[in-house]
Amino acid sequence: MSDPTRLPGPKIIAVANQKGGVGKTTTTINLGAALAASGQKVLVVDLDPQGNASTGLGIETEDREFTTYELLLEDIELGNVIQQTNTDRLSIIPATVDLSSADMELMSNEKRSFLLYDALRQYAMDSYEFDFILIDCPPSLNLLTVNAMVAAHSVLVPLQSEFFALEGLSQLMLTIREVRQSANPDLRIEGVVLTMYDARNNLSQQVEADARDNLGDLVFSTVIPRNVRVSEAPSYAVPVLEYDPTSKGAVAYLQLAKELLSKNVRIAAQ
Repeated sequence: MSDPTRLPGPKIIAVANQKGGVGKTTTTINLGAALAASGQKVLVVDLDPQGNASTGLGIETEDREFTTYELLLEDIELGNVIQQTNTDRLSIIPATVDLSSADMELMSNEKRSFLLYDALRQYAMDSYEFDFILIDCPPSLNLLTVNAMVAAHSVLVPLQSEFFALEGLSQLMLTIREVRQSANPDLRIEGVVLTMYDARNNLSQQVEADARDNLGDLVFSTVIPRNVRVSEAPSYAVPVLEYDPTSKGAVAYLQLAKELLSKNVRIAAQ
C-alpha cells in the first residue's frame, strides 16, 4: 500500500527494444546527460549484462564492485550501488557480465518480476531526490526487461531508421500489453524515438513516414541523426554533450530532453 505522506518519486522510464544495435544504450546515456544539463537529477540503471552504459559513462570495470546484480538479488544498501558519474546531476547503478546469470536465478524467486520495482521504490531512494530514472534494458524480452517494465511508469522505444525497423516492434508492444494486464496496469508508452536518421537517405524518410503513419503521436518530433560524434563519444567514456556539445547529435539529444520534459510538466516545474 502506498504511503500518502510520501512525496512523488522520480519518473521511471525503461528504454527498451529487443532488437540490438538500435541506439538503446546511446539514447539512455545521452538523454540522461541532456536531462541533467536541463537541470534534472538523473539516475541511469544499467540492466544490460554487456554493461555498455556503465562504460559509456566512465565507470571502469574494476570500479563496479556492487552492481544491478546485487541490487536485484542481494540485500544491499543503495549507497553501495549508486555511483556519481563525471557528469553533474547524473548517477548510475552499473552492470557487469554477472547480470547474465540473473535471469536464471530470478526464476526461482516468487517475486521475480517485482525485484527492481521494490529496489527503486525503497525509502532510502528518497534522499537522492532524483527527477528521472532511466533503465537501460538488455536487447531481449527476458525477465530483466520484464522487471524494468514492471518498475517503470513508461517505456521509451528507440527505433533505428533502417529497413525492417517496424518489424519486431509488435512483439515489444505485445510484451508491454502483457505486463499491463498482469503486473503494471499503469505502464504506458512514453514514445518512440527515431535513431540513426539520415535525412539524405530515402529509406530513413520512408521509415519515418511509416512510423508516424502507424504510431501517430507516439513518435517524438525529435529525430536522432546518424552522427559520427555520437559514435565516437563512448570510446572517450563521456556523453556526446561533453565530447562535442555543438554536434548535431548533442543538439538532438538536448531537443529530445526538452520534448520529454514538455510531456512531464510536473517534473520539469520542480
